[in-house]
Amino acid sequence: MGVTSLVTGNCGTSVTDVGEFLGRIGQKPLAVNLATLVAHGSVRRKVMGLDDRAPTPEELKQMEALVEQAMKDGAVGLSTGLIYVPGTYAKTDEIVDLARIVAQYGGLYATHMRNEGDKVVDAINESIHIGEEAHLPVEISHFKISSKNLWGQSPVTLGLVREARARGLTVTVDQYAYTASSTSLDSRLPTWLRAGGLEAAKKRLADKDAGQRVVKEMKEGLKRSGFKDYAFAMVASYEPDRSFNGKSIAEITKQVRGKSDVKDQIAQIIAMYEAGGASMVYHGMSEPDVQNIMREPFTMIASDSGVRQIDESVPHPRGYGNNARVLGHYVRELKLISLEDAIRKMTSLPAQTFGFRDRGMVREGFAADLVIFDERTISDRATFDKPHQYATGISCVIVNGESVFAEGQMTGARPGAALRRFGANN
Repeated sequence: MGVTSLVTGNCGTSVTDVGEFLGRIGQKPLAVNLATLVAHGSVRRKVMGLDDRAPTPEELKQMEALVEQAMKDGAVGLSTGLIYVPGTYAKTDEIVDLARIVAQYGGLYATHMRNEGDKVVDAINESIHIGEEAHLPVEISHFKISSKNLWGQSPVTLGLVREARARGLTVTVDQYAYTASSTSLDSRLPTWLRAGGLEAAKKRLADKDAGQRVVKEMKEGLKRSGFKDYAFAMVASYEPDRSFNGKSIAEITKQVRGKSDVKDQIAQIIAMYEAGGASMVYHGMSEPDVQNIMREPFTMIASDSGVRQIDESVPHPRGYGNNARVLGHYVRELKLISLEDAIRKMTSLPAQTFGFRDRGMVREGFAADLVIFDERTISDRATFDKPHQYATGISCVIVNGESVFAEGQMTGARPGAALRRFGANN
C-alpha cells in the first residue's frame, strides 16, 4: 500500500507558496512522504480575500502567477473546493483559466466538486468540462451522492465519467468506504451569507430579512436533499461546548432549546456558526452507491482525513480505518472487489494519477514504500460512536526503505520526503 500523503488544499488549507512549503517540510523529519497540490481557494483568498465576485483582469493575472510559480516549485496539480468559501464564488471560466497554466506543467486538476447532492450531475459535468477545456487530467475527490432523493443514481454519475474517458479525457475518482461524509458546519449555510468571513456574516444575520432568507433557503435545501431535518448531521468537534460532540443537531437543539422542529434546528446551527463553527459528520449516502463506486476500475481509495489525535472529539472513523475497512470488509467479507484490485486502487493507480513515476509498485528501482499486513485478519475497529481505535492486522510499514511502524508501535524513524512533480525544479 502507498504511504504518500497528498496535501490537496481543496477543503480550506492554505497552500499557496508551494516552494516554501515543500522546502520547509523538507527540512523536518517526516514519517511519511508528502506532496502538495496548489489550492485554488488559498490562491483566491490571497488575491481577493473572501469576496463574492469575479476577479478583475489584474487579479486574475496575480492568481495565474501564483499557480504558475507553485507548479514550477513542484506542485502536482491544482485543487478546488467549490462548496467552500471562497472557491464557491469562482465561475467555471476562472477555474479553466488557472487549469490551463497547470496543464502547461503536466499537472492535473483535482476537485471537491461544486455539489454532491441534488446538482451532482451538473457538478460532474463542470469538472469534466474544465478538464476538456484546459487539456489536463481530472481527479474528482471523494466521489459520492449525498442527496437522499438521488440514492441509487450512481450508475448515472459513474456513466458520466465513463463517457468522458471514452472521449479520451483521463478522469479518475477517489472514495472513502463509508456512508457518511465529514466537513464543516458552515457548509450547510448559504454561500452568499458567508461572503467576507464570519464577522460579515454576523452583520447579515442581524438583519431580520436576511435571517428569514437563510431559514427559507436552508429549509428548501433540506427538502431537495430528501431529509426531513438535521438528525443526519452529527457534531464531531465543537470547542465552545464539548458535550455536543457525538450528538446530532436535532439532539442538541432539543437539549438547548427544549424543542427540535426544523426552524429551531436551523437557529441552533446559526448560533453554533456564530460561536466559531463546528466539525461535522453527515450521514447522507447509501451503501449500494458506495459499493457501485468502489467496483469501478478508475476509483482510488482515499481517506480524505487529516492526522487524528486522540481527544474528546468524535471524528469520522475514516481517519483510523478507511483502507483497513476496504481490505477487511469489502474484500474479505463481502468479496466486492479482489484483494489485488483493492491494493491497486491504493497504490499504483494513485501513484500514476499524480505522476509519481517511481512509486506505487514493487519493482526494481522504485522507492520501497510498503505495508505488510495479514489479509486474513486486517480489519477496521473505528466506529462512528467510538472512532479513536486503530486498525488491526498491519505488522509493518516501510517508507523509503526504512521501517516506521513495527510490532504494534512507531519506530521513531522518519525517512519520509517532500515529493515534487516529476520534472519540477528541485
